[in-house]
Amino acid sequence: MHPSAALDRIKPSPTLAITSRVFELKAQGIDVIGLGAGEPDFDTPDFVKEAAIKAIRDGKTKYTNVDGTPELKAAIVAKFSRDNGLDYATNQITVNVGGKHTLFNAMVATLDAGDEVIVPAPYWVSYPDVVLFTGGVPVIVPAGADQHYKISPAQLEAAITPKTKWLILNSPSNPTGAAYSATELRALGEVLIRHPHVWVLADDMYEHILYDDFEFATIAQVCPELYDRTLTMNGCSKAYAMTGWRIGYAGGPAWLIKAMGKLQSQSTSNPCSIAQAAAVAALNGDQSFLRERNAAFQARRDLVVSMLNQTNGMTCPRPEGAFYVYPEFSALIGKRTPKGVVIDNDETMVAYLLDEARVAAVQGAAFGLSPAMRISYATSENLLREACERIQTACAAVS
Repeated sequence: MHPSAALDRIKPSPTLAITSRVFELKAQGIDVIGLGAGEPDFDTPDFVKEAAIKAIRDGKTKYTNVDGTPELKAAIVAKFSRDNGLDYATNQITVNVGGKHTLFNAMVATLDAGDEVIVPAPYWVSYPDVVLFTGGVPVIVPAGADQHYKISPAQLEAAITPKTKWLILNSPSNPTGAAYSATELRALGEVLIRHPHVWVLADDMYEHILYDDFEFATIAQVCPELYDRTLTMNGCSKAYAMTGWRIGYAGGPAWLIKAMGKLQSQSTSNPCSIAQAAAVAALNGDQSFLRERNAAFQARRDLVVSMLNQTNGMTCPRPEGAFYVYPEFSALIGKRTPKGVVIDNDETMVAYLLDEARVAAVQGAAFGLSPAMRISYATSENLLREACERIQTACAAVS
């Protein structure tokens, strides 16, 4: 017995590996500041918790419909209409065990061996691996700091071939926080309109975490011509600080939603009934708490961007959303640490920061664009200031 060929095509999540390493070091009593986790440090809102408790007390602990309760699907339909101007029927909605599950279902339900999926880089670590698992081919399109980590219409045009099946578009982005404006999305959409065989998976997971009055848009909204070949994906994890509740969802063509449900019926079955009841409350409830949390995130972003741009060898673009920055440090490649170790790539750099500065970040190689690293600022300003000071000291010592 040995692992399958499909399993051999993928690797463990690098972001989860960093988080596990931080837990190990802290368990040993080591003062390490973890900036690798992709989850808000805020708690799930109380009104959401109360809805879950009520669901338990009301006996809503049985199996539900495979891909979501009618109540949750109705709440998602209302959310898409209210926030995005997208009209879906309930048979166009799927509810899954987190956004990663939504992505997995969509790719496995539609890709055959050799099919291509365009993945802009930097990318969320799971995009290419899920494509590889299916036997598909991820086509990586890099967009560096000089492009503010966003691909151009010309790059998209050049990447499309007769084998292209999907474009995965994540805005605001994990790992960079970069967000596409409505104008930028429309320009990409104009390319896709000319290629009717290409579908779009719009990953809008960070939709509600935005700064500086940036106005969110999603591609099916600004390009109605693409509505019938777009899967608009979202979830409760980030905006509502519900990472552990595991609720992702999407809206799209009824045939695709049915195909994804067929797959789910033979894998996980329904998402947790209690988590679904909580998600109904989250989507239908008072959204005003988001403004307060975004103000806190924006202050943290400003602090981290300012301090990293004052760090020897680092350049840190200012993101429009999410809770990550993606500083690049090409100026440090080839230099040596005080112990004589050559910084030859970003994995060496993050190892140096962890070992010497006791700050944990995730190497840019995990996201497809080096030399850089992802830093999550979903923690207190005091810890962020201390972490950035440690990074500044460590980088100043490199020569």
